[in-house]
Amino acid sequence: MKKWNITTPLDEKTIEKLKAGDQVLITGTIYSARDAAHKRMAEALDKGEVLPFDIRNQIIYYMGPAPARPGWAIGSSGLTTSGRMDSYAPRLMAEGLKGMIGKGNRNQSVKDAMKKYRAVYFAAIGGAGALIARSIKKGEVIAYEDLGAEAIRVLQVENFPATVINDVDGGDLYEQGREKYGASALS
Repeated sequence: MKKWNITTPLDEKTIEKLKAGDQVLITGTIYSARDAAHKRMAEALDKGEVLPFDIRNQIIYYMGPAPARPGWAIGSSGLTTSGRMDSYAPRLMAEGLKGMIGKGNRNQSVKDAMKKYRAVYFAAIGGAGALIARSIKKGEVIAYEDLGAEAIRVLQVENFPATVINDVDGGDLYEQGREKYGASALS
């Protein structure tokens, strides 16, 4: 397992070197969107409409922030369960999405799409929304404002901490952990 400082937008060279278990610090622009925003993006694509931002080579962070405290760019920014976006993720990867940040396992169709479209899935620390918010230097709603906390935001991040869970080669940190500790637990 390695440690990487990566910048967005993601490029093929960066994506190819990331392996399940690697730790990353992400700097640059990422986008936040949860289930309601994902549903609207999928509906827009179904209608042949343009997405509210250029999704190619970008990362979507599955979160909806709390209101910002005075002096903060954004409020607590805890992630949500990624499985809630699984029905939409393959479609967005087909449009060029290269990274997703959330928590929990992804279903097999999402894992297959990550291999096919060369994308990665990162996890951040669940329950650490206030700490994660310190990495977010600026946040602004850019689409679906009526969704409140679930609106799409563009975020400027600096040293946003995450771990690679699924890589482009099919590596899966959760599966590796089950294999490693499941076998030793039986011994």
